[in-house]
Amino acid sequence: MPLTLATDGAHHIPAALDATTLATVEAALTTLPTDRPGQRLTALAELAPFLAPTGPIGCHAAAHLGNAAKPVRAILFDKNETTNWALGWHQDRTIAVRQRIETPGFGPWTIKSGLQHVAPPQSLLDRMCTLRIHLDPVDADNAPLFIAPGSHLHGRIAESDVPAMVDRCGSVACLASRGDIWLYATPILHASDAAANPRHRRVLQLDYSADALPGGLEWLGI
Repeated sequence: MPLTLATDGAHHIPAALDATTLATVEAALTTLPTDRPGQRLTALAELAPFLAPTGPIGCHAAAHLGNAAKPVRAILFDKNETTNWALGWHQDRTIAVRQRIETPGFGPWTIKSGLQHVAPPQSLLDRMCTLRIHLDPVDADNAPLFIAPGSHLHGRIAESDVPAMVDRCGSVACLASRGDIWLYATPILHASDAAANPRHRRVLQLDYSADALPGGLEWLGI
């Protein structure tokens, strides 16, 4: 049975993007260095029409979050022969904001790649979704993302409880072809091994939210 976002926290959208859209996305990323495991992106103005709720990428977030959905963070991952890393099971627990403003329920604060991040209330993360845009094929040897289906329904999971939750939920490898999109509930437990047969595995990851932030906080956005 195909995974569903509501029940499993993940949904595969095969052939979501056509050749023209893929070429535009690639062109917007061509000037970025290729020797970093992950790059947080702050300026993708040329992709704005594609990421908007009516665009060919943003429409998939809007289908779940409504027309107020907006991209609030972007990270480019490029695993290859020289940057081939593994990442253990974890949840994404922070958001990127324009500046630090102490706000009840938000914290702790961290700096990642020079950008201000903060852990928001879990309820905000629970209302977000994450899109992974696949620019290269991902088979079982090319470091697919693993997810623990249903783990997004359990709120913030203590690190000491993560192994037991993965055992309880099981794991699924998210294989993909070029142009596919995987849509996730942002808090889902996920992990990635190093590639057994490393080659380019470019993924543009986009977090979406329909919420405004309180207390003067602003999404960093893209």
